[in-house]
Amino acid sequence: MDTQVRKPASPKTLNDRVSRVDVLMREMAAQTMVTSQIVAGHFELHTTDLRVLDIIFMRGQMLAGELATATGLSSGSVTALIDRLVAAGYVERHDDATDRRKVWVRSRNDAIEPIKAMFMPSQRRMYKLWHTFRAGELDTIASFLERTTKLAAECAEAIRQQAKPTRKRATSNKGSSDRDLTSDRE
Repeated sequence: MDTQVRKPASPKTLNDRVSRVDVLMREMAAQTMVTSQIVAGHFELHTTDLRVLDIIFMRGQMLAGELATATGLSSGSVTALIDRLVAAGYVERHDDATDRRKVWVRSRNDAIEPIKAMFMPSQRRMYKLWHTFRAGELDTIASFLERTTKLAAECAEAIRQQAKPTRKRATSNKGSSDRDLTSDRE
């Protein structure tokens, strides 16, 4: 895949530039999701489980409650997700030494080595691309990503607070064509 940026017509206004960033961020998010689905499928994980495993790995350990906040998932969903990751051997639970109500989740680095190995060729290519930017450009990119990620988490929480299922299970008389419109196995 060519990593050269395609050169669309130059945006003329600030709104044009903002719109272009929006489209490019959405394209990047979609590509990230596709990659995550491929890797998660290879390791027989849900896509969300893989993404959360990455969050835990990057931080070393997290409280289960922090995972709920970081992901926007309900506490029940986080518990089920952690159960799956523990059963698969990717993480361990540890009680907090000072507060019995808190549970720490730690990645098992030995267990995630095969996942890291699958991502490593892509990561090397990304680092090579990122090294083509000047230090000031990388600082701007990092600031943009930090601020955008923080805002995206806030927006996800706001959406979660107001979201309610809007569609019920579709039914038909054909049996095999029934499918749940409100859930997706990630």
